[in-house]
Amino acid sequence: MGALARALLLPLLAQWLLRAAPAPAPAPFTLPLRVASASSRGAAPTPGPGPPAEPRADGLALALEPAGGAANFLAMVDNLQGDSGRGYYLEMLIGTPPQKLQILVDTGSSNFAVAGAPHPYVDSYFDTGRSSTYRPKGFDVTVKYTQGSWTGFVGEDVVTIPKGFNSSFLVNIATIFESENFFLPGIKWNGILGLAYASLAKPSSSLETFFDSLVAQAKIPNVFSMQMCGAGLPVAGSGTNGGSLVLGGIEPTLYKGDIWYTPIKEEWYYQIEILKLEIGGQSLNLDCREYNADKAIVDSGTTLLRLPQKVFDAVVEAVARTSLLYIQPMMGAGLNYECYRFGISPSTNALVIGATVMEGFYVVFDRARKRVGFAASPCAEIAGAPVSEISGPFSTEDIASNCVPALPLSEPILWIVSYTLMSVCGIILLILIILLLLPFRCRHLPPDPEVVNDESSLVRHRWK
Repeated sequence: MGALARALLLPLLAQWLLRAAPAPAPAPFTLPLRVASASSRGAAPTPGPGPPAEPRADGLALALEPAGGAANFLAMVDNLQGDSGRGYYLEMLIGTPPQKLQILVDTGSSNFAVAGAPHPYVDSYFDTGRSSTYRPKGFDVTVKYTQGSWTGFVGEDVVTIPKGFNSSFLVNIATIFESENFFLPGIKWNGILGLAYASLAKPSSSLETFFDSLVAQAKIPNVFSMQMCGAGLPVAGSGTNGGSLVLGGIEPTLYKGDIWYTPIKEEWYYQIEILKLEIGGQSLNLDCREYNADKAIVDSGTTLLRLPQKVFDAVVEAVARTSLLYIQPMMGAGLNYECYRFGISPSTNALVIGATVMEGFYVVFDRARKRVGFAASPCAEIAGAPVSEISGPFSTEDIASNCVPALPLSEPILWIVSYTLMSVCGIILLILIILLLLPFRCRHLPPDPEVVNDESSLVRHRWK
């Protein structure tokens, strides 16, 4: 099983490419990951009164209902609303007295921020002047995303998550006073909860993230899991398909079968390793490093499955070649056609497993053991038929041992390199200034006939 257990098949149905098929078809789209082994949930203990559930040996906690503990995992089931087109959001109470806001759950960023002023596209905002527990930190922060950006004041305040926690926690929070293409028409959330690692936090990794604060104060395991239930449903609907965000554990009723884990390659985004892509059972036959250029991440804040341009072009060509999808122009006006959206888009800097893929699975972000897990989701069904499946293991003998390109230098290392180069440049500049001044001090000395004075070679004639 050694080589066979190194990879995971995540077949994604044609429903994700074009949700027009009237009946489920054999899974034509597979997304293999490198994995260690499947983790069986075993027999799930019966929820009920008793002492708080102890973390399991693998760093996870079953979503039992602890008596007297800080977290009530069962209450977290069905605590999300939304869909992949507008995002999935969680209800939070912020400040004293509490102000209720809906917060977008984003595993592709690390800042916790809420609207801090009125905006045409949000129905409420956090008024810091009304909270007696709010404390400003005296600096601003700007965060840019693939689409949109915002700038906000950084402070701290108490936050309560009504569905799951019976106490409040002191966390860092940014109140947005300026934004561009961040709040959009039709959204039903007014803030963002970044659940990625602290290395992505702005303005620096020293700003403790929401989840790190929650783990420390609530004494929960360093893991969370998500189920988003919009698979196969139109994103133009009510926007309340729902889902679950379990902070601190996993809930056995939210998945079927085993959880297959793949290692987190780098702790900034939830970066994983894609081994290959298949369309209709046929591999795209690209170098596996193309799939991971320059990274492959799991990001609930991105709607589509985003592919590097070369991979995207190969996918479109393979889809047309295997006749899984026919794209024809629609001529004329007033024709009663249903329109469908292509669930894949090109990307310039990453392969992003977005919400349209995550909706097919129960996804476990096991930070304690540096891995991401995937399991079949019971709510990812259409007319009783599943729209996703997991299978494996399979052979990876034809795949390179490392499909991840060399990572760019992280921000702290870049700062160290920058300061080192500045110091070296300062020393060189000082030496040059001394060299420039020395000839003037020595010009009254008697010339030495043995010395060749070629002034054209002096640094002062070349320095600008």
